[in-house]
Amino acid sequence: MEFKYNDERFADIQMLRYQLSGFEALTTRQKAYIYYLAEATLWGRDITFDQFGRYNLLIRKTLEAILSNCTASPADIEWEKLVEYTKRVWFSNGIYHHYGCEKFVPEFTQEYFEKMVKMVPETKLPMPSDELLAVICPVMFQPELMPKRVNKVSGEDLVVTSACNYYEGVTQQEVEDYYGAKKAEAGAQPPSFGLNSMLRKDGEGRLQEDVWRIGGKYGKTIGKITENLSKAAEYAENEQQKKIISLLIDYYKTGDLKTFDEYSIEWLKELDGRIDFINGFIEVYGDPLGYKASWEGIVEYKDLEACKRTQTISTNAQWFEDHSPVDPRFRKPQVKGVVANAVCAAMIGGDEYPSTAIGINLPNADWIRAEHGSKSVTISNFTNAYNKAARGNGFLEEFAIDSDTVAMVRKYGDNCDDLHTDLHECLGHGSGRLLPNTDPDALKAYGNTIEEARADLFGLYYIADEKMYELGLVPDMEAYKSNYYTYIMNGMMTQNVRIKLGDDIEEAHMRNRALIANWCYDNQDKTNPVIEMLKRDGKTYIKIIDYKKLRQLFATLLAEIQRIKSEGDYDAAMKLVEKYAVKINQELHREVLERYEKLNIAPYKGFLNPRMQPMFDASGEITDVVLDYTETLTEQMMRYSRDYSVE
Repeated sequence: MEFKYNDERFADIQMLRYQLSGFEALTTRQKAYIYYLAEATLWGRDITFDQFGRYNLLIRKTLEAILSNCTASPADIEWEKLVEYTKRVWFSNGIYHHYGCEKFVPEFTQEYFEKMVKMVPETKLPMPSDELLAVICPVMFQPELMPKRVNKVSGEDLVVTSACNYYEGVTQQEVEDYYGAKKAEAGAQPPSFGLNSMLRKDGEGRLQEDVWRIGGKYGKTIGKITENLSKAAEYAENEQQKKIISLLIDYYKTGDLKTFDEYSIEWLKELDGRIDFINGFIEVYGDPLGYKASWEGIVEYKDLEACKRTQTISTNAQWFEDHSPVDPRFRKPQVKGVVANAVCAAMIGGDEYPSTAIGINLPNADWIRAEHGSKSVTISNFTNAYNKAARGNGFLEEFAIDSDTVAMVRKYGDNCDDLHTDLHECLGHGSGRLLPNTDPDALKAYGNTIEEARADLFGLYYIADEKMYELGLVPDMEAYKSNYYTYIMNGMMTQNVRIKLGDDIEEAHMRNRALIANWCYDNQDKTNPVIEMLKRDGKTYIKIIDYKKLRQLFATLLAEIQRIKSEGDYDAAMKLVEKYAVKINQELHREVLERYEKLNIAPYKGFLNPRMQPMFDASGEITDVVLDYTETLTEQMMRYSRDYSVE
């Protein structure tokens, strides 16, 4: 039977499934190792919900109690909207859009919601109904109350105006002063201050950190994570895997960020096993200041065939660094420890679920990357699922300028998109260096956008290089044009289908793409243009006239972006982002939205996990792990809430 990639659709979201190719061929011990790592991954879900908003867990548990204990007639439109709202909460790990971070307002009335809550037995609710409704209804139904999870509007207090649950009763200036003082005392190898804690004021107005660890905040859930990590260690493929799990458990017990750095360094050394994982407080995009990390998890195993591509790139890392178009002062004289693999994801959780990245590069600490290197993965079964799901949806035919361009993208697109992701993750994030005494957080709220632009530009510059053909990574020297065309079209036009008319661009990856495309358009030679925007039959199209000159523009911008990062030039970062990455041409935005709506395509996609069912013998040993791909979104989310929740 052919694998079904597309699944349920609701609101602006299409659910997909990803296939674990080659899983059956793994050994029993490898399957058991993956299973317990997967259990550790699933246990972090409630942490992410709580981090994304103080009231998210209360709201989710209330909605689930309604779905479990109430019924409605098929003609009850408000019930349908309540179910859809619940699915959106599940998908976004809370009441804020997973991408735009704006709060989505229910399409059912508060009166209806209160009536449904009152129908639920009091024992099934997270707190007495009257008290519960008084707490959550204002947050759910008042659009102006806590409206954005992450606010990045220049000139506003980004901490006070963001609803993410990382700070309490503190201002942006107080946060910056607090961690600035810590970094000033830390020396050349500072831990990632603030990564695993909430910063708040105590009863006497003094700043204090509530550390996320066993015995601290999220302690019970972290205890379940470590319990399954310990079980996984019994099936590890080698001693180094056991060592990194032991260090991770120590970190979870103590909350000591120096232990986390030690764990990260040892994690970089584990190269021999087929299986790897990420588990912890990792990415800082959910904090407007970039200090606090959301919890995330992923379990993966090497896609041996696809690894040939990523390993070819990584073994030539020094060549790429030496030939980069940036100032030699900002290049690494010696690239260390660049490890790149293509992997199959086996389980995703926390901030990686249901919406997930297709590539990951870690660790994030600049000093560790400089001295010990980095690991990169591109997730082949995710990109395969996206590609299969997009076949025949009419998108390219609607937005590409002509049939020749459509044919070019069809011919080269999948290969070049994967290659650009590899270059972005495997080399882009690991390239370049900071000048001595440059604060890694100097760019503040603009840092994430600048870093993503730096990695994207690295990939864009090199995908057109003859080295790609020499290494056998592209079929010919025309292939890169596919990636250039879709990148510019996306950055200037089509990515904006994800944004409501009138809103600004806020998400770091979208800002990055807009910055690059709009900068190139604005800084080209107007008398001899590289990019044109044309009108035909009332529709706007992108035309790229000179692909080689476009590459030169990418090189110029990459040099400037690297300078900004290496020198910590906050003012230059702010000017670039605010000028090119935030505002959208409203007339063009309206046109793109209208054209896209006619295609009936969901702009966002996410994944359902396979269900792993271990088979045990009489002694309790795992004899096999069976995969089940049939679970629906509601079944999966309700099971997760039932089986992986303690707080």
